[in-house]
Amino acid sequence: MPERYVYPFGDGKSDGDKTMKQLLGGKGANLCEMTKLGLPVPPGFVITTECCDFYNKHSGKYPDEVQDQVAVAIDEIEKQMGVRFGNASKPLLLSVRSGAAVSMPGMMDTVLNLGLNDVVVAAFATEINNEAFVWDSYRRFIAMYANVVGGCDMEPFEHELWGTKKRLGIQADCDIPVRELKRICGAFKKLYEGQVKKTFPQDPKTQLWESITAVFRSWNNARAVKYRSLNRITGLKGTAVNVQAMVYGNYNNESATGVCFSRNPSDGDPRFYGEWLVNAQGEDVVAGIRTPQQITKEASVEWARNHGIPERKRATEFPSMEERMPRCYKELVDLKDLLERHYKDMQDMEFTIQNGKLFFLQTRSGKRTMQAAVRIAKDMVNEGLIDKKEAIMRLDCGSIDQLLHPYIDPKQKVKQLAKGLPASPGAGVGQIVFTAQAAEEWKAAGKSVIMVRVETSPEDLTGMDAAVGILTARGGMTSHAAVVARGMGKCCVCGVNELVVDYKAKTATLGAKTLREGDWISLNGSSGQVIDGKVPLVKPSLSGPFGDLLKWATEVRRLGVRANADTPKDAKVAFDFGAEGIGLCRTEHMFFEGNRIDAVREMILAETVQGRKNALEKILPYQEQDFKGIFKAMNGLPCTIRLLDPPLHEFVPHDDKAQTYLAQKLGLTKEYVHDRVHSLTEANPMLGHRGVRLGLSYPEIYDTQVEAVFRAACDVKKETGLEIKPEVMIPLVGKVEELAIMKRRAIAVAEKVMEKKGVKLNYLIGTMIEVPRACVTADQIAVEAEFFSFGTNDLTQMGCGFSRDDSGKFLKEYVQMGIYTHDPFQVLDQEGVGALMEMAVKKGRATRGDLKCGICGEHGGEPSSVKFCHRTGLNYVSCSPYRVPVAIIAAAQAAIEEERALAAARAAIARSSKL
Repeated sequence: MPERYVYPFGDGKSDGDKTMKQLLGGKGANLCEMTKLGLPVPPGFVITTECCDFYNKHSGKYPDEVQDQVAVAIDEIEKQMGVRFGNASKPLLLSVRSGAAVSMPGMMDTVLNLGLNDVVVAAFATEINNEAFVWDSYRRFIAMYANVVGGCDMEPFEHELWGTKKRLGIQADCDIPVRELKRICGAFKKLYEGQVKKTFPQDPKTQLWESITAVFRSWNNARAVKYRSLNRITGLKGTAVNVQAMVYGNYNNESATGVCFSRNPSDGDPRFYGEWLVNAQGEDVVAGIRTPQQITKEASVEWARNHGIPERKRATEFPSMEERMPRCYKELVDLKDLLERHYKDMQDMEFTIQNGKLFFLQTRSGKRTMQAAVRIAKDMVNEGLIDKKEAIMRLDCGSIDQLLHPYIDPKQKVKQLAKGLPASPGAGVGQIVFTAQAAEEWKAAGKSVIMVRVETSPEDLTGMDAAVGILTARGGMTSHAAVVARGMGKCCVCGVNELVVDYKAKTATLGAKTLREGDWISLNGSSGQVIDGKVPLVKPSLSGPFGDLLKWATEVRRLGVRANADTPKDAKVAFDFGAEGIGLCRTEHMFFEGNRIDAVREMILAETVQGRKNALEKILPYQEQDFKGIFKAMNGLPCTIRLLDPPLHEFVPHDDKAQTYLAQKLGLTKEYVHDRVHSLTEANPMLGHRGVRLGLSYPEIYDTQVEAVFRAACDVKKETGLEIKPEVMIPLVGKVEELAIMKRRAIAVAEKVMEKKGVKLNYLIGTMIEVPRACVTADQIAVEAEFFSFGTNDLTQMGCGFSRDDSGKFLKEYVQMGIYTHDPFQVLDQEGVGALMEMAVKKGRATRGDLKCGICGEHGGEPSSVKFCHRTGLNYVSCSPYRVPVAIIAAAQAAIEEERALAAARAAIARSSKL
């Protein structure tokens, strides 16, 4: 039996459904599903992702079966529509669209109005007595085909179109007279022929197969590859191709096109939200070529108020769909409600109205800001659509930090330059640039930038990623800029009509104010304000719906979440975000505050034990004070304090001028300082004299730090009555004997302090597992260690053999070549480093059954790494304070995924037992 590559849909029937996204892509699967639900969907067919995979693996060749299957599917469309593909007077015209399993808006290619040619246009226009519509459609088809299939530079095409409208004094495409449309079509064909070096194809079948091929090719175009990389989309076979009978929003003034959301994708407001254009095609809405109108009357009135448009003018020139086409509006509302109930999620829908008849072209779970995702999840639980666990699973852990973005203080007085559409919430303050390249270059130079464009296109993706905010003159809430910015968590203001951008002069004019490249502005993506100059931002707090979801997540998860915090301030932030303790306090980070570094340098430069002790006496009160602040901030939760880890050379100056200054300050000779610093130099310091090795060579350093920890803990317990739980962590242990020696000293110091203070503390002494040998001999190390904390930054470095300082030169290439799926310093290498961790946990607990195990590297806040830690049986993860909410949600999702997998396995066993 031949392989099936084509799945037709239409007339209420289809063999595809919403569960087949991997095969049919998200768009195709949902077109099949909507058809089966009885929605008015134009008939068509889906060419599968497996065909795309075959095409890419066989150097652009198709499976033998696919052409015949496409021909059969086209015959079926012809029967349902009563037209013929290639017929002059009653032609079947098609759209060809991409659609991967994961939504990638704007990243791949689309061709509309396929099937038109010189003969068809003339006969079709006569048949329907609508020359303007037919020639406008032909103009669009030639341009899209030139862009997608021909790979043409579109600037000359745009110049021809905009030049015509400027000469005629018109703005809308639908106002171009027929004679000019005919001339533009001729000019477009000449531009195509000049660039492609062949005539514009007139055979519809050639047009179709070249368009299908172009869509398959677009899977690997630069912007699609970049989008997948930015969003960590992996493991897909390719894109499906959706071929569908055309319906026309530009047919006449009783036709329209629009994009709508069952809830607001920016803030989650449950009110119906969307935009539409009369006498237009879908590209006009999403490309931002015309600023669209609002679908509901309520939104239209609000839009007009924000833009200073009188009600009478709004009602006549910018009416809502609810007012202009009430029958179609009511049908649209009923169907969007049906789809949201069916999919149990907020829907992003595209529709077309042709001569008063509504058609649905797409539905999908809508992309949304994190603010909207949280509100929608919480509301849907309240509405009974989903349960709490499903609400937690709906959150994208990689986007949670959007909730922690700063915002403009509403009490702050600002100078507003203009107001546009609040396309993506949050705030951004930066210097303006006008190109993606400039945004990347300025960011690389350490500058904060806002990218200003007339409108954005997929080619601007890298610049949008580099910018802190995006500002556009054109486009609405569903434009490319808005959709991509929301997905990236960037603030964005669109549709600022008074914004005039001059790319050549590198200026942006807003009324009487002209801004030049490098000038500072601020954007309020939540209100749509464009503000002159730099405005101070306010840090957000966790409350409302997200606070509720965090509470639900805490009820579900089993994995603890701590924070890496080195100061009382960081500890307070971590506690407020829900951290259950401190998993890593890097004591060396305390040395750089104020003039503390002088005492540290004095200790390092001392040649005798007594000299070091004298300097350490100056350091002791600083550390003690910091530890007291941390213990108080954590309110009795456990705190893991790592003793000094970095090599000593990191704390001393290496240039002559700084060494001379230090010598004068400490009363030493310049030569002595120079020689002592030189003696600390190591060829490979990360594998050199650091961590426990320093403690063994200079035990008075660790003794002083342990004394500071326990003096602070005893004092705080006396002052507050809290049960303080210090956990002393000795770093870089590779052999149990290292730990045994340092543990004995630490216990002696701790007991002496507690005896002197008259306080008894419950404390632990453990180690940071960073050396592969420690993983291999974890059963021995657990004899001494009361806890393990995996330092996965160094464990990755030593386990993979990569230098963190140098691997950036080649790891990106490794990821691009598929050697690693992700940079292992950002996402835990579960097969390699993870296997070392699993070994250490298993061996350690074989020796000490109650061994507490955690992770404190940067991976502790990365969602997939957190889930691995859950599966490995760790007690907790520890991450930066602002990543704590991410880790909490990821830990809850891991527990839910495990529960669902177990339930699925039980169900499978039950089914098999019945056979």
